[in-house]
Amino acid sequence: MNTMTYKGFSARVEFDGEDDIFVGRLAGIDDVVGFHADTVEGLKAAFHEAVNDYLETCRKLGRAPMKAYSGKMMFRVAPELHARAARAAELSGKSLNQWAEDVFAEAVGGKI
Repeated sequence: MNTMTYKGFSARVEFDGEDDIFVGRLAGIDDVVGFHADTVEGLKAAFHEAVNDYLETCRKLGRAPMKAYSGKMMFRVAPELHARAARAAELSGKSLNQWAEDVFAEAVGGKI
């Protein structure tokens, strides 16, 4: 996974082979905040500058930057998958919520 983190913000980074540059965008916010550079060092600096600019712009506009996620997720799955997940949670001695949190944490690289 090509990600960067700074001041609680994360960004996904990709390489643009046509322009020979790294391109990144802040993830998890509705505002579009992007950055780019042609070296890894430049990319890190551009990312930090983009986050700092975003925070400063929010301050000047008198609005709070996008907040972290609440931790509540609601989604639909097939009934059979729901049943299988509930059984797996019960067999592991965990609530379905705790079991799902553990599965998600493992899928994204460990607990926070």
